[in-house]
Amino acid sequence: MNRKLQPLIGRRVLHLLPVIVLATFVVFSLLHLVPGDPAVTLAGDYATPARIAEIRQLYGLDRPFLVQYGVWLGHACLGDLGHSLLSSEDVLQLILHRLPHSALIATCALILSASVGIPLGLAAATRVGSRLDACIGGFVSLGVALPSFWLAMILIGTLSLKLHLFPATGAADLTAAPLDALRHAVLPAVALAFSGVAELARQLRSAMIEVLGSQFVRTLRAKGLSPAAILWRHGLRNVSVTLLTILGLLVNRLFAGAVVIEAVFAVPGIGSLVSYSALNKDFPVVQGVVLVMVVIVISVNLLVDVLNAILDPRVAGP
Repeated sequence: MNRKLQPLIGRRVLHLLPVIVLATFVVFSLLHLVPGDPAVTLAGDYATPARIAEIRQLYGLDRPFLVQYGVWLGHACLGDLGHSLLSSEDVLQLILHRLPHSALIATCALILSASVGIPLGLAAATRVGSRLDACIGGFVSLGVALPSFWLAMILIGTLSLKLHLFPATGAADLTAAPLDALRHAVLPAVALAFSGVAELARQLRSAMIEVLGSQFVRTLRAKGLSPAAILWRHGLRNVSVTLLTILGLLVNRLFAGAVVIEAVFAVPGIGSLVSYSALNKDFPVVQGVVLVMVVIVISVNLLVDVLNAILDPRVAGP
């Protein structure tokens, strides 16, 4: 590993550790502000006060707020995320069972966003002011403004219920039936990637226009270098850092948007898990999902920083 990358990774990890603590603390606090008592949910509406108090003591819900958070954080550092209050299942195993469904949809959406958004952004940047640029601009505006859940319902109504091309709901195990799992992931990925395509095309167009209008590109044109060589060999290399940063942010948005998409397509992923658990005040599950999501986001950001430092050594610092 490059010697400059080791201090960079060390600094990023030290800076991001407090983010994990702060994010989980904020979510833990918000859960306690939600009306309702999880002990009442577990005991039932007609339970006696003694039974409710017994359940509250059994799960440690009678302890002070900071003590509850401190106990959870200590166990989480050891890899123990606790057990679900509703099903008594191990939270970590519950998350690991559902995470592949969300990861598959997010990965497919990222591939679709990159494979469509990058060519559109490059085409618009090389034909500024043309009809093609105007058409791409209109598509970008539509993609940014169109809600993903509305597009999801349109896709279900046309491609699934009417044409019977793809399953409308559910998911399949990727290891047991990979083709079936991909068929189930197509519609959620398309609905999730639509806004990603638009955002990627818009950002890449702006960055590429700035590069193509710079002094060194004009010098390359004066030397007789072909437009294709300028675009692919020099232009794309100079926007690679910006492109990686956009893709990293897009990954975070895709996992966040999976909460709504999974609800529409009834996908048993971590998005539907956290929404159901939050409504039922299943604290350990919500905290576990938040912790896993924060770790994923931090890992993606760290990977983007390392790749940016490789592409541009100035990013790594002295």
